[in-house]
This record gives sequence, structure tokens and C-alpha cells, in this order.
Amino acid sequence: MNAMAVNQEYKRNKINPQKFAVWLACASITMMFTALTSAYIVRQAGGNWLEFRLPGIFLASTMTIVASSIALHGSFLAYKNGKEQLYKTLLLLGLALGFAFVITQYQGWVALQNIGVPLKTNPSGDFVYAISGLHAAHVLGGIVALIIGAIRAFSMPFKVTERRKLRQEMTLTYWHFVDLLWVYLFALLTLYS
Repeated sequence: MNAMAVNQEYKRNKINPQKFAVWLACASITMMFTALTSAYIVRQAGGNWLEFRLPGIFLASTMTIVASSIALHGSFLAYKNGKEQLYKTLLLLGLALGFAFVITQYQGWVALQNIGVPLKTNPSGDFVYAISGLHAAHVLGGIVALIIGAIRAFSMPFKVTERRKLRQEMTLTYWHFVDLLWVYLFALLTLYS
């Protein structure tokens, strides 16, 4: 193999550094929530654990973030296929559902207080606030990326380019990640609270 063939082989197998950064961020967040999950389960076994049913609004928030992920995936596919109006409509829908997720999380915290599980009373409730609040903070980061994407979608002429596709793909990867992370956390909190 000559040097040019080796360079071509390297370029073909090279991971995009921006995609790698997104995956690295997701891996770091996964490690953090794995540690929280472990602490949650270990602390529950330690006693002094208030058992309560997670308010139903958390199921609504779960369905909301899943719907948001589906809308954003559809938006990305519409973009790649040159369907400008569908792309923009689904992008705005996904963004609105992202906001709705954060709002329903807040409503879940209010519902927790209403059933007698305020913050700083018992470790079981405190873990729910901490885990869901930390996750909501990561969702807000994704919402910022979606807002930037929406501003670009509506302020720039529609054009399918590799650079724009990469930006959307990275945002979508992160959004799917926080979606799946919440589904996992919801299942954990439902089974162990």
C-alpha cells in the first residue's frame, strides 16, 4: 500500500471529532447516572426509606419526551429528504414537547410535595428530586441546542448540506440519549420507590 492509500483508509475510518465529543459527553453522563442509581439502590437497603408511589404526571412526562424524540427523528429524516415544511414543523413540535417535558417534571415535583414527599425530608424523596432534577438540567441543555437549530432553520435558506446534517445528527443523538436515559430512570424510580 502506498502512502496515499493509507491516508484514504485513515480518513474513511476516522471518527468525526464533534460526534466523538457528543458520544463522550453521553458516556460521562451515563457514568454519573450509574453512580446515582447505585447510590439510590444501596441507600434504599439501608433503612429509613419512605415508600411512595411516583405521581402519574411522571408517566405523562415520559410519554412527552418519547414523543419529542420521535418528532425530532422525523424532522431529521424530512431534512435529509429535502422536505422543508415537514422538517420545520416537526422540529418545532419536538422543541415544544421538550419544553412540555420540563414543565411536567416540575408538576411532578409539585405532586410529590402534595402527597407528603417534600425535598429534604427523607432520602427516598430526595433521590427522586435529585435524579429527575439533574436529568431535567441535561434536557435543558438539549433544548438550548434545539432552539439554536430552530433559529438556523428559520433564518437561513433551506439547503441540505453535510455540515447542517452533522449538527442536526449530533443534536438528535444527544436528544435520543436523554430520552432513553429518562425512560430508564422512570423505570428505576417506579420500581424502587
